[in-house]
Amino acid sequence: MAITDIPEYAHLSEADVEALGAELDAIRADIEASRGERDARYLRNTIRFQRGLELTGRALLFGSTKKSAWWAGAAALGVAKIVENMELGHNVMHGQWDWMNDPEVHSTTWEWDNTDPSAHWKHTHNYIHHKYTNVLGMDDDVGYGLLRVTRDQRWRPFNYGNLVYNTILALAFQYGVAVQHLELGKKRRTPEEKEQYKRDVADVLSKVGKQVAKDYLAYPALVAATTGHKVGYVNAYRKAATATALGNVIRNVWSNAVIFCGHFPDGAEKFTKQDVDNETQAEWYLRQMLGSANFDAGFVLAFMSGNLSYQIEHHIFPDLPSNRYAEIAVRVRALCDKYDLPYTSGPFPVQYAKTWRTIAKLSLPNKYLKATADDAPETASERRFKQGLPEGARLQATIDEQTGTRRGLRSAIAGLRERRRAGRGSRAVVTPLRATRDDDEAAA
Repeated sequence: MAITDIPEYAHLSEADVEALGAELDAIRADIEASRGERDARYLRNTIRFQRGLELTGRALLFGSTKKSAWWAGAAALGVAKIVENMELGHNVMHGQWDWMNDPEVHSTTWEWDNTDPSAHWKHTHNYIHHKYTNVLGMDDDVGYGLLRVTRDQRWRPFNYGNLVYNTILALAFQYGVAVQHLELGKKRRTPEEKEQYKRDVADVLSKVGKQVAKDYLAYPALVAATTGHKVGYVNAYRKAATATALGNVIRNVWSNAVIFCGHFPDGAEKFTKQDVDNETQAEWYLRQMLGSANFDAGFVLAFMSGNLSYQIEHHIFPDLPSNRYAEIAVRVRALCDKYDLPYTSGPFPVQYAKTWRTIAKLSLPNKYLKATADDAPETASERRFKQGLPEGARLQATIDEQTGTRRGLRSAIAGLRERRRAGRGSRAVVTPLRATRDDDEAAA
């Protein structure tokens, strides 16, 4: 089973959780108070860069009958779409720039270069995903209703196709996102629900139609009309359309990789159904910290990911400017050290490989898997630490009497790994400090 008691899993008391929340509130207040011209300048420069790159890509496609121009145009267009979707669209629609009171970059007015209507995205992503992050049965982003990504999801023969489904999803990611809001398998019983579904389908079809018309009809037709007399109208049209298609695929695959790296590597925890409506702000913070994962990035990689290389910081503060996540991360890491919480991060290729490994493993029935739903790389619960403890005992942090340092969740996980490496078996347990010390003394 997934985590049922989040503070206990984190080895935190109620007072600890509230203290952590207060420190995160202080970070938010500091960033909000310091927002200003440098942030606005970053946004304006990003918009100029993105629009210039898109114009360059589309200009190159006028020569797309030449292989070099075809590849260069497709690449430039793909990168432009990545920047528009991730560093601009995604972040603008989170309200990160609403404080500027500029209608051009306000969350209520931005419509992004994607087949998913922005209004749908803001509901499925901003509201559903960010409120119910990684809560099974409540957050549709846990597998997108298509992939099995945790052992808590019941295995079905359909899951044998996990790898195939994810490959298709990556290549056509914008279309997968577009239909997510429709909840195609959901039964709609009332007339109101059925009418709303019809309106949502019409919105999606309208947006898909606009994107297809722009990318595959109007622009290739313009290229053909301009250059077709030299190279053939059909040939010019086809080259411009296929280069645009490649640009869209580049954007789709990259977006899929970045988003999956933030939610499905080892250490991005899942939770059983929670009464999240009664969560305190501090409890919500803690769930975001445990349910998200980062990947290591310099400025360029962070920019190309929409700064979602700082997925932990984004989930804690989704409406703070993305260009500030790097400095926020320093303070969040310090809090993780203080409370002995894991800060899940790693190289981008490693984090992405872990997501594919999980998807591959979980295509198989549980009988072929070694670990349990309480203690697997992609799934864990508080039970992983409880074997050998008295019934009803609660996990909690302790203070090392020799060093004065806190030993909580991160130390418990590290100790569990050490015991496994020492050959004590996959069910080895890390208990509170005193029990662990006595056990070590006995072994010595």
